[in-house]
Amino acid sequence: MLVLGLETSCDETSAALLRGERDVAGHVILSQDVHRLYGGVVPELASRAHLRVVDDVVSGTLREAGVSLRDVDLFAVTSGPGLIGALLVGVAWAKSAAFALGRPVVGVHHMEAHLFATALEQPQAQPPFVGLLVSGGHTLLLWVPEWGRYEKLGETRDDAAGEAFDKTAKLLGLGYPGGPVIQREAAAGDARAHMLPRPMLASTQRPGDADYYDFSFSGLKTAVLNRVRELESAGRLEASRADVAASFQAAVVDVLVAKTMRAVEATGCRRVVLGGGVAASRALREAMTEALGSGGELYHPTPRLATDNGAMIAAAGRFRFERDGAAAADLTARADLPFPGMVEAVEVAAC
Repeated sequence: MLVLGLETSCDETSAALLRGERDVAGHVILSQDVHRLYGGVVPELASRAHLRVVDDVVSGTLREAGVSLRDVDLFAVTSGPGLIGALLVGVAWAKSAAFALGRPVVGVHHMEAHLFATALEQPQAQPPFVGLLVSGGHTLLLWVPEWGRYEKLGETRDDAAGEAFDKTAKLLGLGYPGGPVIQREAAAGDARAHMLPRPMLASTQRPGDADYYDFSFSGLKTAVLNRVRELESAGRLEASRADVAASFQAAVVDVLVAKTMRAVEATGCRRVVLGGGVAASRALREAMTEALGSGGELYHPTPRLATDNGAMIAAAGRFRFERDGAAAADLTARADLPFPGMVEAVEVAAC
């Protein structure tokens, strides 16, 4: 089966052609640099950019794979969550192409696809596993006993980890997106220079507590803002920028790793799969590997598949089509699309 995956949920326009389970025959990712001017994604600009380039992105993917659009057996497209205008561009394109060619189309949940991104490159990244999805819009901790069945252990109560990186980078004058620039700046800093809070992480928390697995990063952003203002007033921000970046990065990583290890201990499963843009963080991967120890398994996507991309949409779409069949004619985009197969974890099952 040849699956064309199309991703337009935020500020990347991407298409990919997938043969079978893991053969990515063609793959194009086009990022929108215009958002750097504003320090974050401007929804209307993102939608317009998708409209301008989606035809070229798909054409380039077909050329790379050496096939035509008529060779496609299945169209898979991100239908949520994301920016509604951006999502509608992809959904309208995929539905139109599928209708014109008489092919089936499936809608894909963006965050489920991030789990499949890791499995595309690492065949061992299979359930059961503890999943940590960390991106600009989401932070989710999952227990995944099998594909299509997801038990939510914890999620962010306010800001996502990726958003915290973006806002901190803006406060420090480092640019956008925040993850890569914070990582570069932090490499020259001292992570112990500034004592920043580890939000919603306390030794007194116990399994069953409402905040045991949940995340919160708004307070950390406020702490960084206050520290930046103090340093600016003292004329020391320039000299302290790397230390603040390193201290902030360490705080986020500490929380993400600690919460994930709680899930590992509860399930007895030492296989962890990372997904989402923040999964490209070298500091996060190194700290998670150390925490898991010699008996642990950590799987994460390469930077190309950590970002939003068409290959993960094709992989998740192939699974959804084989499991649930084609989407109905009224398929549309939803900014708040529910995670398919997600249930609240009442009692964490053992691995």
